[in-house]
Amino acid sequence: MDRKLLKLAPFVTALVAAAAWAAWLGWDQVRDVHPDGSVSGPYEAWQVVGLVLTLLAPLYWTASRRHVTAGALGTTAGLAVAACVDWSDDASGLYMIGVLLVLLGSLAGTFGVSALIAAVTRGRGEGRSAAGPVA
Repeated sequence: MDRKLLKLAPFVTALVAAAAWAAWLGWDQVRDVHPDGSVSGPYEAWQVVGLVLTLLAPLYWTASRRHVTAGALGTTAGLAVAACVDWSDDASGLYMIGVLLVLLGSLAGTFGVSALIAAVTRGRGEGRSAAGPVA
């Protein structure tokens, strides 16, 4: 079962990332207006931290099984698609710049974290079945 699921790792991580975006960020669409007239948001820092922490689970699952690229690319694709869908109603048309920044930032972040996880778990024997390492 694990090997079949690992073949679907990019799709699974993309779905998890998109669902995590919807759960953490998708519901908050209102910008905050402060007493001095400045505007921030719509997301709070705790929402973004929650999203990042949630995404560590699928990244750990794939990277500890030596599927660094599949996990990183799937997670990046899921976040980029979710951002595009979430922000597509922006009247200024600048949402694509934000989507591009999400894509580049999440690509760098997920590859870095995945490589770190793979390096740390390499010596621990994690991601190995009774038949040997998963390829």
